[in-house]
Amino acid sequence: MNQMLQMGANAALSSQKGNVTVSYEISNTIDISLTAFLLTDSDKVQGDSGIIFYNQPKGPFGVATLIPPVNVRDTKVHKMEFDMSKVPEGITKIAITLTEDNGNGFSNVKNLKAEIVTDGGIIQLIPSSFANENGIVVLELYLRNGQTKVRSVWRGFDSGLEGLCKNYGVEVGSEEQNPSEPKANDEIVMKEPDKTLTVPEMKTSQNALSAISLEKVKGKISLDKGQKPVIIEKTPEITATVSWKTGTDYDIYALVYTKNGKQIDVAMFGAKGTPPLRRYGNGAVEHMGDVGRNSSSVKTEIIKLRLTDDILAVVPVVYSAQSNGTGSFYRYQVSISIDNHSGTSVTISAKNANNNDRIYTCVPGMLHNTHDGVIISPLELYSKPNSEHRPILKMGASNMVEVIMDKGPLNDYK
Repeated sequence: MNQMLQMGANAALSSQKGNVTVSYEISNTIDISLTAFLLTDSDKVQGDSGIIFYNQPKGPFGVATLIPPVNVRDTKVHKMEFDMSKVPEGITKIAITLTEDNGNGFSNVKNLKAEIVTDGGIIQLIPSSFANENGIVVLELYLRNGQTKVRSVWRGFDSGLEGLCKNYGVEVGSEEQNPSEPKANDEIVMKEPDKTLTVPEMKTSQNALSAISLEKVKGKISLDKGQKPVIIEKTPEITATVSWKTGTDYDIYALVYTKNGKQIDVAMFGAKGTPPLRRYGNGAVEHMGDVGRNSSSVKTEIIKLRLTDDILAVVPVVYSAQSNGTGSFYRYQVSISIDNHSGTSVTISAKNANNNDRIYTCVPGMLHNTHDGVIISPLELYSKPNSEHRPILKMGASNMVEVIMDKGPLNDYK
């Protein structure tokens, strides 16, 4: 049986088990994440295990599990499975939330839908309209007298994930500052075991879940957007190799962020006010040459890294100029492989790309240079349609470098 649930209404579920799906029209201007909070009667989390998100997709005892989002034609679908018979002691509610992490807000999200599916049928939740909100409580699953129920909420927050976390009692810490100065963006601290390296990580410019736990990996690793970053051994020479199927001419360049807050563009071609630069820092970051058009079935370009202490981050960028006429990152199966030549390589593929030939820039991932190793974060960010502006880098509130798409200088046409 199908049922429609208006904002503020509630309904009983026929089963304690089921799944929640949220879908919307794919757009390169928006980046949406789903986060669930396990709450007590006071609407607060009990601890770090009470937050279910892309880096911690499974809740305790199997109460809830996030499934990686998928593209179904022109629609992105997020899914969370739940079993309210397995809620931990003291937990009475699960709040399902969304955040728009590019800062464009939910007013730009088209065909937003949510539904709950159980063995007894489907309940569709009718969304509200939104303006500048970049965080939403979509629904609540809760227990009442032994019965599992759902409430359609659709309440928005202008402060995104940070506001949602504060609302649900997630511990917030901020750097010490002068009381007369405006309060900076707070940092959401996720506690992890001491045996692992704890570092900040920014999935996008709006990500408030900024501290995660990493362990060094070895071997061949594949990362997708939304997965937890990894840390690899820092060797004297690391290569970032971008590969794609022949049929178009991509150009690769690297954005370098230094300790003094300066961005350096290492590129074989220039941009407005930014001349070409093949090598930076006596070869600390070096482009190994443009492959051009050739007959090989797979083409590659390489950025060579000999990371020095003054480099905080390196962001490889894949670019296809408008003058190429074709350049779909999906069609040509773009991927980047980061190899430390000591037995470890990490590959990130453009799996979330679409066939739009008017999207000219892709940022597969980012490398953060630390004393403990090189942190590799899967980003998979895309430019807006028709934009040939480069990304820019900035230092985030959690002292980690962030990528902002389409805000840099306009690339020179090739």
